[in-house]
This record gives sequence, C-alpha cells and structure tokens, in this order.
Amino acid sequence: MTFDARWRTLRERCDSLDPDAVLVTPGDERVFAVDRTDETAILVTFRDDGERTLRRDQFEVLADRVAEDPLSLDELPPGVGPYVSVLSLAPGFAVEAGALEATDGTAAESEDGATSPFRRSRWDVRRPPEEVHDDALLVADWLERHDATELGRLSSEDAVDLYVLLSDLQWGADDLRRGVGDELLDSLGPDGRLHGQYGSVTRTGRERRQLKDEDEILNRLDEEGVPHEWVLGVDEEKLDVVVATTNVDERDVYDVHDQYYVQKTSVESGAKRSRLQGLKDRLDDLGDEDADELRDEIETLEARIDDLLAAG
Repeated sequence: MTFDARWRTLRERCDSLDPDAVLVTPGDERVFAVDRTDETAILVTFRDDGERTLRRDQFEVLADRVAEDPLSLDELPPGVGPYVSVLSLAPGFAVEAGALEATDGTAAESEDGATSPFRRSRWDVRRPPEEVHDDALLVADWLERHDATELGRLSSEDAVDLYVLLSDLQWGADDLRRGVGDELLDSLGPDGRLHGQYGSVTRTGRERRQLKDEDEILNRLDEEGVPHEWVLGVDEEKLDVVVATTNVDERDVYDVHDQYYVQKTSVESGAKRSRLQGLKDRLDDLGDEDADELRDEIETLEARIDDLLAAG
C-alpha cells in the first residue's frame, strides 16, 4: 500500500473516531484529542498543552523509517510521540514488544484502528479532580433517590452501592485534599492563616521521631549507666521470622483473634459511567427557565446562609 493510500485511510480513521476517544503518547501518556484533518495535516489538542499541527510529510518520514526497522518506543523525543500514536491507527502498522513496526498485512486489524494501544476513552484518562467530581455527583444522586437516615432499612444491594460510591469518593477526595494541602503550605508562612468562603486553614507543625542507629543509642545509654534491658524488647518483625522458620507456633507468642470488616473488591465502572451520562443528559435537557429558577433558588439559599453567619 502506498503512503498516499495509507494517509487517506489514516485521515478517515481520525475523522471517524468516537467523540469519547482520545489518544495518549508512548511512555509519558500525554492525552490529546484529534480535532480535524486536511490534505496536509492532522490537527490535535493536548489536554495540558493546547493545539498542535501534525504534518503529513512528517508522518511519511516516520512511516518510511518504520518500514526499514521497528522503532523502539523507549525514550522517544517528545515531538515524535503524537506522530507514533496517530500512525498506530493506520493500516500496516502495529506495536509489538515495545516498538512500532510495519506489518505485512497478514495480521488481523480492526477496521477503525481500535487495536492501537494508544487509544483511550476519556473516562479512563480522567484526572483526580474529575474523578472526585464524578463520584461526588453519583453520591449526591444516590442520596436524592434513597433514604439513608436509617441504614438498617436499606436493601443489601443499595447498601453495597452506597458503600462502594462512598469508598471511591473518600479515596479520591483524600488524595486531592493532600495535594491541595501541599500547595497551600507554600502560601502559608509561620503561624499563617488563610480564609475561604467555607472555612479557614492554618499552618500546623507536628514533631515526628525516628530512632537513631541502635549502637549509637546503646552507647549513649552506657554513658548514663542505663541498663540495656530497660529499652530492649521483642521485635515483632524478627519474631515473625522465628515463627515462620521454627516450631514456635503463632499462638504461642501472639493473642490471636478474628476481626471482620467490609472490603470493596470491585467497581462497576461501566454502570457508574452510564449513570453519570444520564445525569449529564438530564442537565443538558433542562430548559432555560428551569435553569434560571434553579440558580435563583441556589442564590437565595446562599444569601440565607450568609445572613445566618453574619448574625453569629
């Protein structure tokens, strides 16, 4: 197949990509979407870096290079990554053993380039703030449709759904909270305080201790005449090795008891995504009059909260 024919097919596949589909670059997995194509270029937009034009002649140079020898994807120059990702959609190219290589046409290929390892769903490349937003929306939606004031009256299925949603929200929100906290430290001086609409934060210190080298500690204790047995005790890690390698039974050295708890073992990502899409469609269908009414209600509620806070 000539490159002209491959270019036509590549453009067709790029133009027919599902709106939900994005591509990632090899290695660093920078996310970008294909905007449009023309006779000389493919125009893409990176999630973090903005628009970029990928030239047809550069694709041809890359295709000729790969036809001679597989191109290793390790440590590719940043500018080459998006070309590799897009070219992997074209017929006659495949990624095998960490390299982009030309195929002889006998390998089974999808009609739309879906076999490319660099093709992703937007859902799968969400950033932490987006994940927290989506999980918070799902929790709010669940609470609107169910009464959680008496947990004992929930069905097992409803209780499982609520637990999984809250678990996902907790983990995502906690990671995001720590990231925000790290950024705030740069804005808070010693004994500093910052205020926001919903509260305040202060710079707080906590002393953390770590034992010095054991010989250093024991030498210092010797200087003060402190017997070693006052500070030496059973090392649990060393004790576990003894239990594993000798006839000493675990129950000879531990008081063992069972403790049971609920553990999330799976998440139905497809169901979450489907419900979220339904919520977004409902919001899109909301008429201008209804939307204005909802905004008025929110503004009224915010005003009442401000009045209450001002009154002490």
